[in-house]
Amino acid sequence: MAGIIQAIQQQQQRQVEGDSLRLLLAALVVALAVSTYLAWFWALTRRLNGPKVWPFFGSLPGLVANRARMHDWISDNLRATGDAATYQTCILPLPLLARRQGLVTVTCHPRNLEHVLRSRFENYPKGPQMQAAFHDLLGRGIFNSDGETWLIQRKTAALEFTTRTLRQAMARWTNRSIKDRLWRILADRCGDGKAVDLQDLLLRLTFDNICGLTFGKDPETLSPGLPHNAFTAAFDAATEATLQRLLFPGFFWRLKKALRLGSEQRLRKSLEVVDQHMATAIAERKLAPSDDLLSRFMKKRDADGNAFSSSVLQRIALNFLLAGRDTSSVALSWFFWTVMRRPDVEKKLVDEMTAVLTDTRGPDTAMWLAEPMGFDELDRLVHLKAALQETLRLYPSVPQDTKYVVADDVLPDGTVVPAGSTVTYSIYSVGRMESIWGKDCREFRPERWLSAEGDRFEPAKDPYQFVAFNGGPRTCLGKDLAYLQMKSIASAVLLRYRLELVPGHRVQQKMSLTLFMKNGLRVYVRPRSHGDDARHLCSSPDQVSVSSTATTTAVAA
Repeated sequence: MAGIIQAIQQQQQRQVEGDSLRLLLAALVVALAVSTYLAWFWALTRRLNGPKVWPFFGSLPGLVANRARMHDWISDNLRATGDAATYQTCILPLPLLARRQGLVTVTCHPRNLEHVLRSRFENYPKGPQMQAAFHDLLGRGIFNSDGETWLIQRKTAALEFTTRTLRQAMARWTNRSIKDRLWRILADRCGDGKAVDLQDLLLRLTFDNICGLTFGKDPETLSPGLPHNAFTAAFDAATEATLQRLLFPGFFWRLKKALRLGSEQRLRKSLEVVDQHMATAIAERKLAPSDDLLSRFMKKRDADGNAFSSSVLQRIALNFLLAGRDTSSVALSWFFWTVMRRPDVEKKLVDEMTAVLTDTRGPDTAMWLAEPMGFDELDRLVHLKAALQETLRLYPSVPQDTKYVVADDVLPDGTVVPAGSTVTYSIYSVGRMESIWGKDCREFRPERWLSAEGDRFEPAKDPYQFVAFNGGPRTCLGKDLAYLQMKSIASAVLLRYRLELVPGHRVQQKMSLTLFMKNGLRVYVRPRSHGDDARHLCSSPDQVSVSSTATTTAVAA
């Protein structure tokens, strides 16, 4: 019996010793693997010059910690590089991935921007990750395609955007929205003294305008009472859900889509509403073509000589809606916020407007306010153009963009970018670099865009110092239309009203593809006096029209 017990004890002892040996070997393997990884990681980080990169997590902890000020954080990192204005970081510090899929080059150097956007344009497409994320919403529309698909749509759109009829259509839709709805809503708020979210009003106005311009149908989201619109709500929800895809690896959102979970389920339901609305709009336009963009594309042919299908037309229209709504409204929101904080700039702008109107409409202030300013009048507002340009320099509607690297390349500053990696160019940071704009780069100075005499607008001598409208072959086709719309709205508001920021209202950036204000722009609306009684501006705009008509009749008599 004693022998059996001894044998069992010996077996247990051998088992313990074996377990200890295996544990020791496992520990040695882990230690060797960790040591090897850390040595590899150390060699990797020696080549990086951006924010701190952590083992396994890369630069993501810094990004998450600064998510509320991401664009300023990127700008700080770029300024830390000095005149180089370029850094490289890693978001996937894992062997076989870190030097390609995990490597991100961030730059705002004008020569690098020119290289990516123009000189080596074909080597830097949007890439498969971005296209996959946006495919359900935008398909292979002009803003989510590369190569021949993009080129055909670009050439077709370029022909239409250069026509005077499209500019006239934009002016018609904008002036109608201003006179019939925006002025009425501002007059109501002026009269009752209640605050209004100006960013919301501008989003509604520009959405109505781009819908009218795109498929000739005004949803009238900017109306008294600010009504709910199912298409607008679905479009916003679909856009928001699509943006969330960019926050996660591709396999994660694809799994959520397959299981119909969370944001992917919201995206699916929203797209059902959007698709139904767009199908109806296309069907109506096929029955009764007009001068809108959709009707114009219906007359065009693809590379094979065939008419665009309804599904292709739908994605083309949605691409224009997405680009045309947010960019102008966001820029105007930052413009009004900046002007409210700079009364000296506001005075110059209003003085310029009244000087032009005195010359074109005479000294009667009622005539100034009867109608929004026309083409020729707006073209003379050089100070307003400079103020809008300066706003976009500091607060570009699209603060950054990312390109995929097709083949190994070297940027003009010597930075090596391997195939499969990405290049992010920070438009927001371009305007905040002393090496580009001087010591006063973060100051709002519209005069930097004016001639020495102050009577002529002068664009940047280097076009890649200002890329708010992109650059190279993808330069924004709607740039002139955007300025026309922004100048129309800005002059229509500033001539009639003074805006005051609601005390305590916090203006901060929302992390999105466009530079929204997270909490909106809450303002009080006050009448602007031009020497006469301004109380009528807090009444219905019809009263101003009646007054101007009476004045015109009296002058004629």
